[in-house]
Amino acid sequence: MTPRSGQCASCARPMLNRLQLGIVKMEERAQRIASQLFTENTVTDLAKEPFIVIAEDIRSLWNVGSIFRTADGAGVSRIILTGITGSPPRNEIAKVSLGAEDTVPWNYSVSSLESVLILKQRGYQIVGLERSESSKSLSDALSNHVLKTPMCLVVGNEVTGVSPEISLQCDAVCHLPMRGMKESLNVAVAFGIAVYAIAEYLNCRGALHAPFSKL
Repeated sequence: MTPRSGQCASCARPMLNRLQLGIVKMEERAQRIASQLFTENTVTDLAKEPFIVIAEDIRSLWNVGSIFRTADGAGVSRIILTGITGSPPRNEIAKVSLGAEDTVPWNYSVSSLESVLILKQRGYQIVGLERSESSKSLSDALSNHVLKTPMCLVVGNEVTGVSPEISLQCDAVCHLPMRGMKESLNVAVAFGIAVYAIAEYLNCRGALHAPFSKL
């Protein structure tokens, strides 16, 4: 039998490319870490943190500061800063966030993929904010009740957007409509539009905890 592309020449079993193999290994590691993190309070933890944001490889510290300030206003449960994303304390972040880095829980992780996989193990819906061939408009996703808690919204690099390996792990990928000549908005601006729309939607459905009642 002649092996097909992507099959082993000797046994004809499916072969994984380098990206797929890396994700499989990362999934195994994430599963081990998640199993260590699971406790009797896991359900309570999810209720306390229903809406998490991952900021993946954000170059600008000013954008990071803006994301913190907007996250505080919208009532985001936690921000996970990953990759090259700068973390407090930095003057550039504080100048824009106006202290929001002290009011929004946050932590840093080198690997955005590992963070996503751990959250998936814990039952989070992963939503990427990105325009792609298969992405849906955020308004359509909201009107069709695609989004739910616990949720993790991923925003990506200012130039390259959400990375391909993260996009592969997303349960939904949503974009904002662009009606002019430009293909995208500044990441902090796009985040602000998306996070408030999502927070209002989840709050109206009673899917978020008490602090969101003021929205």
